[in-house]
Amino acid sequence: MNDGAGLVVAAFGRHCVVEGPDGARRICHPRGKKNLPVVGDRVLWQGARHGDGEGTVEQILQRRNLLYRQDAVRSKSFAANLDQVLILIAAEPTFSESLLTRALIACEAAGVRPLIALNKSDLVAPFAQAWQRLWPYRHMGGETEGAHHYQVLPLSLTQSAEVDRKALAQLLHGKTTLVLGPSGAGKSTLVNLLVPGADVLTGELSQALGAGRHTTTTTTLYWLDDARRSALIDSPGFQSFGLNHIAPTDLARLMPDFALHLGSCRFYNCTHLHEPGCAVLASVAQGQDSQRISPSRHRIYRELFAELSAPAY
Repeated sequence: MNDGAGLVVAAFGRHCVVEGPDGARRICHPRGKKNLPVVGDRVLWQGARHGDGEGTVEQILQRRNLLYRQDAVRSKSFAANLDQVLILIAAEPTFSESLLTRALIACEAAGVRPLIALNKSDLVAPFAQAWQRLWPYRHMGGETEGAHHYQVLPLSLTQSAEVDRKALAQLLHGKTTLVLGPSGAGKSTLVNLLVPGADVLTGELSQALGAGRHTTTTTTLYWLDDARRSALIDSPGFQSFGLNHIAPTDLARLMPDFALHLGSCRFYNCTHLHEPGCAVLASVAQGQDSQRISPSRHRIYRELFAELSAPAY
């Protein structure tokens, strides 16, 4: 592996692993403290003069996109140059609709297609309840032209795994996909189903990066085919998802069921919270309909609008 272009395939703190066109990998460190590379980045790197086998990232090439979250204190980047994000949730433990909505909004803001996968379909009653909670996401936008539907996949990563493996492999073929989800949703099981021995590889990368046993803090890219055209990126689980990088006035356009009604409100600067003649509020009030905004979605919108409007201290 010579100096030149490469792909970041693992990252931990200020260290990363860069893979060259020939598949050879080496640990690299960014030059300077700003603009840290993330998994999925295309970079230019240079070998160290002292010959210890490590290198330096000299430049991060232009990104197509970057998915990240940001709270009041810091930003956390997930990955760059993505084709899609697979958001994995489970029937048990009960998933947070607020957390799911936040992840979907971040995907919309980054211009990355999200897929939702609901795990544990073998748990009949809890799964049926969870599937019903996802009704607004499965029917978002109704049958109107240009409607934006979220694809929702039922999964059982403990039973019928081979069936799910084939279905997932078809969806992931030829794409770079980030797997995102809260702790306990079955992310590790999914990754090991698609990449046999992934846990061993993750351990080796983590040890090389100095992450020790804390493999869950390492973001890692796995190739799903020998041609290296299909990639799966595993990221650490999370229990919170800040959206401080998004303006409250941008929320509605990043929620497809809300966006369907934008431009129909009486006031051009409608916040969709209390104004008379608001098309969004009218949609929430109407009966069961595929173009209706669910009360739970509007409640989450109100909470997010308040959170993002709060002054920073």
